Amino acid sequence: MKRTLSIVGAGRVGRALGKRLRERGWRVGAVVTCSAATARAAVRIIGAGQPNARLGLDVLAADLIFITAPDDAIPAIAQSLVDLAGPACRRKIVLHTSATLDRSALAPLARCGASTGSLHPMQAFGGKIIPNLRGMIFAVEGDPKARRLAYSLAKSLGGVPIAINTRDKSIYHAAAVIAAGSLYPIIETGSQLLMRIGFTRTRAAQTLFPLIRQILDNIERVGPRAAWTGPLSRGDYRIVARHARALRRHPREFQQAYAALSLLAGRTLARNPSATLKRIQRALAGR
Repeated sequence: MKRTLSIVGAGRVGRALGKRLRERGWRVGAVVTCSAATARAAVRIIGAGQPNARLGLDVLAADLIFITAPDDAIPAIAQSLVDLAGPACRRKIVLHTSATLDRSALAPLARCGASTGSLHPMQAFGGKIIPNLRGMIFAVEGDPKARRLAYSLAKSLGGVPIAINTRDKSIYHAAAVIAAGSLYPIIETGSQLLMRIGFTRTRAAQTLFPLIRQILDNIERVGPRAAWTGPLSRGDYRIVARHARALRRHPREFQQAYAALSLLAGRTLARNPSATLKRIQRALAGR
């Protein structure tokens, strides 16, 4: 007999998980979003399910309830399910997909006897692309029953489940935002700087993307410290000072980003961080 899941808040993450789990034998029941139109769109992408613009008892007619809504909405959804169904929540398994919240966000459901936890895929869900999730890390936490199912789901999707302590979830997500999410503004800043000196956006992309890919390949092969290159890695602080002076003609945020990233490199990559940071600070100050 096929297991059934309901999805509450079927945005990019919910649609991706729903589609991939359907492909692996799960039956999709209620698919709930904030409007009938977005619910129908989610069902089309998932390939199955009953679209709903509001919570109803049909959400509880599933073995698993996935809450894939934004963080701020999760506690309210949990309380709404309790207000709607009360004792019917008992023995249900409810997982949310927040990167920073733990199972305590589902406390009203836990008090009613539901098993609660979280399953977060470390993946970018941008645009209309549905990632296949194979090989991705899935952060798992929750009570024993919810955690077992979360592990099983991650493995069935070809992912790698990793247990995360509840108090560490924010650091887990901050690490991803620093290492990966920061690439969006950093790359756009580089592109805008090139465009300010006459490059087209296409030429800026042709300039930067091969360089970025090569750097990522090098880091994957030998690690960040061994792959590190550029003026700071060589101790060429005169170039750093030249960069800092040139950037004064551009938005303050560009200057601040360059300074912060230079200091971060000195702290994390230099063999003698204390001495390196002092020299970087002098260079940034034009001394």
